[in-house]
Amino acid sequence: MAEYIQIPTPAGKFDALTAGPDDGRGVLLLHGFPEAAVQWSEQLSVLGDAECHAVAPDQRGYSPGVRPEQVFDYRMEELVGDVLAIADHLGWQRFDLVGHDWGAAVGWATAAAHPERLRTLTAVSVPHLDPLSEAVRTDEDQQQRSAYMQGFRSSGAERTLLSDDARRLRQIYGRAVPQHHVDDYVQRLSEPGALTAALNWYRASRFGGRIGPVAVPTLYVWSTEDVAIGSTAALATAEHVTGDYRFEMLEDVSHWIPEEAPETLNRLILEHLLAHQD
Repeated sequence: MAEYIQIPTPAGKFDALTAGPDDGRGVLLLHGFPEAAVQWSEQLSVLGDAECHAVAPDQRGYSPGVRPEQVFDYRMEELVGDVLAIADHLGWQRFDLVGHDWGAAVGWATAAAHPERLRTLTAVSVPHLDPLSEAVRTDEDQQQRSAYMQGFRSSGAERTLLSDDARRLRQIYGRAVPQHHVDDYVQRLSEPGALTAALNWYRASRFGGRIGPVAVPTLYVWSTEDVAIGSTAALATAEHVTGDYRFEMLEDVSHWIPEEAPETLNRLILEHLLAHQD
């Protein structure tokens, strides 16, 4: 079972879940929107049993101890800085990074900017950010899939998502996420300031800048029923990874891969880690 810990950094204290021996192989797992570290419950258990030191933090804005008020404080540079600060506190000079949704976006940016710190990258759902940015600009299918972001950036997004017992927020998860996880996420994001902080990730993001190629050994897992990410950027990601690359496409699985297809994802992660020991 995962253990709750806090991780102090210059930005504040991150809440986190951890499993496995402290001297095990360091694996950091980054959640997406609108979730939290608990989304990785199945992966933490399996990685811990595999003698890895697995740590899943509630990221910036999701951890009450790291919840700045300014949109500016949710830029990608700050999110990548959090990853390195957490790894530094854990004593990890090199580590494996796993991310889903926004966590995958942070993973790609970290791998591009600091390849010397990562042993491997596993990106789930969200592709390399450069082809994704290109698809948002030029691909009609991806433009339609990404249209929801404008709503998340609007000043009334919090009210819309939380009204009527958070009906709109609950709808985002569909039926793929376990109900007890949904209830947990809704409770967390209903706390004062929490949903604003989570939405500030969208408000601070701007497509257009390039992160460049990724040289880190990378596993990218995409699912065919992902409503947010189309095939254009997913298939183009291979052109932006110069290191060892593995692409896995899951049929008939939604965006919520870690919770909907945990056994498959667990197997893929373990295979990726075993293939890159150094």
